[in-house]
Amino acid sequence: MKHIVIAIDGPAASGKGTLARKLAAQLGLAYLDTGALYRSVGKAMLDAGGDPADEAAAIAAAKMLEKTLKAEDLQNPAIRTDVVGQAASNVAKFPAVRDAMFAFQKNFAAKPPEGAKGVVLDGRDIGTVICPDADVKLFITASTEERSKRRLKELLGKGIQTDYDTVFADMKERDARDAGRDTAPLKAAPDAFVLDTSNLAEAEVMERALAIIAGQTK
Repeated sequence: MKHIVIAIDGPAASGKGTLARKLAAQLGLAYLDTGALYRSVGKAMLDAGGDPADEAAAIAAAKMLEKTLKAEDLQNPAIRTDVVGQAASNVAKFPAVRDAMFAFQKNFAAKPPEGAKGVVLDGRDIGTVICPDADVKLFITASTEERSKRRLKELLGKGIQTDYDTVFADMKERDARDAGRDTAPLKAAPDAFVLDTSNLAEAEVMERALAIIAGQTK
């Protein structure tokens, strides 16, 4: 197989991360959750007692991480909380923060670790900004209602007490912020294949994605 780049974009709780990890494992490709980069910035802000909406502080945190961040740091479970996710959505709207994380993503796509023959990157601007020439572009989505149900189940499973209305409101707020930012807004690339997972089982999503990839890379 030639060096292949698969870009997977979509909103929160759409299933893009699950799909990306499974595709990488099955195809023997390196995997990067690019949202973890912004989660790392958001967590750094929160740890310092800062406000993720403070642009200057967010830029400073991103520039510090730009010099020290390693791929293994993105596996830290502490960046996976919903609070950090909200902070990540806030810092990601700042152009200078995205610029600081840009090189990390481009380098990973061009030179994947451990000699992998390609990469799967998931995020919100992979097919439009980070890897516009990706071999395959997928945009994974689902209704806000379905995504809220998934997130609620995930949070309750972690012992975090909340309710559907709160999760739904947070989801709508985050969607609006991600889609409405001036820099790299969340949207499907014109040549992306859109998969709505609202009524699909994980196995069905995987099957359809593999069929698309096979058709695009043969």
